[in-house]
Amino acid sequence: MPNLTSLQNESLGRRAFLKNGALFLAGVSSPAVGLLSARAEESNQRGTVRIGLVTDLHYADKPPAGSRHYRETITKLKEVVGQFQSDQPDFVVFHGDLIDSGVSLEQEKVHLQTVVKAISAIPYPKHYVLGNHCVHQLKKVEFLQGVGQKASYYSFDKNGYHFVVLDSCFKSDGTPYGRQNFKWTDANVPQPELEWLQADLKQNAVPTVIFAHQPLDLKDTDAHAVKNSSEVRKVLEESGNVAAVFQGHSHRNHYSEIGGIHYCTMVAMVEGSGLSNNGYSTLDILEDGSLVLNGFRKQNDYHWKQG
Repeated sequence: MPNLTSLQNESLGRRAFLKNGALFLAGVSSPAVGLLSARAEESNQRGTVRIGLVTDLHYADKPPAGSRHYRETITKLKEVVGQFQSDQPDFVVFHGDLIDSGVSLEQEKVHLQTVVKAISAIPYPKHYVLGNHCVHQLKKVEFLQGVGQKASYYSFDKNGYHFVVLDSCFKSDGTPYGRQNFKWTDANVPQPELEWLQADLKQNAVPTVIFAHQPLDLKDTDAHAVKNSSEVRKVLEESGNVAAVFQGHSHRNHYSEIGGIHYCTMVAMVEGSGLSNNGYSTLDILEDGSLVLNGFRKQNDYHWKQG
């Protein structure tokens, strides 16, 4: 088993160092003047690539349930639109559960149309990771058509970096999620996708960032985990080029490092009422290879520096 280091995040985040394509964490137990100065300086730097990150919007036209405020997603998105218009990311990634479950197929289609209309105000390219709630009533092809995306997993390049969108919404027998045919705890990256990932990373020689919905850093027995996550991590580690994985699904800030790769689970937008409970971020990949994640509202900050 790879060594798993799980850290409780401080309000200021953690510092880490990118060396030879792998990220190594240097913990900071408490805020310091030097770190504050470094954060202020880095926050004003635009990276070679800047990415907007949002996860678990769960938009639905239905009353709150527990801590989830489904209708407020549209208002929270308006804040994101304003921030991203200012920050001007090269592209934006939505990490799954764009919508919440509808009582019918038609209602779920309306939920998707509503949230896509709100997102359309963001004037930058968009990439969508499939989440389990995205295909409660819908089939994958219907969701993808709704957001204007051709595939559920694929890769692309931007300014010297490689990016991979994964799809873990498959049952253990390889059947794709859709039409209420699954249990959310049975998430898997099927063998054909795993083989595609291995080949994609093998032919790539530049630093790579992975976008996922279900966490890849948890034990396979964890309810929120991808059940064959250890197999996926092996592929990522063997490539030698994967720097970080950004994911959602569990709705909370969480960080771990396994095999020299950073795994950042981001906070859900749907949790809590009011803008003070919003959560989203921008990721800057700087010219020297450093990564800076600036979180807004409930999202934590991370600073991954080149040594």
